[in-house]
Amino acid sequence: MLASVLIIVFSFVMLVYWFRYTCLLILRSEVPEDCATRVATTNRLSFLSVEDRLKSAPEAAALDPLEQALANDFRVLRFLLQHGSGPESQTIEQRILVLDYKILQLWYRIARMAAPPRAHRALEEMSAVLKHLAGGIGQRFTGQVA
Repeated sequence: MLASVLIIVFSFVMLVYWFRYTCLLILRSEVPEDCATRVATTNRLSFLSVEDRLKSAPEAAALDPLEQALANDFRVLRFLLQHGSGPESQTIEQRILVLDYKILQLWYRIARMAAPPRAHRALEEMSAVLKHLAGGIGQRFTGQVA
């Protein structure tokens, strides 16, 4: 019985580790900066300005308005992903990043009260996820291939 519980716990920990490592690898991959910028300006998204504010005022910024701006951007990008070329055209990387964003959103809500520096880092990664998703959308519609 104890062995079964340990195996389940170890397997879950390894799954979480694999998921985080995969997300970080996807975010490190190159997406043309101009594609993300073009999608952001065309759709009036604010994740680029949020990213700049988080970098320029570390730990001191009011985080809740920034999180709300990112949440609005996420809704727009999800709509574009789902309705741009159909839901079946989403890549596995985009689906993983969408799930990562939702997990980071939950983590932000937990960490903003308990550990503000971790909430700040969660917002930084949420912004990076949105930038990557916007870059992927921009690549798809401009026909660029990475």
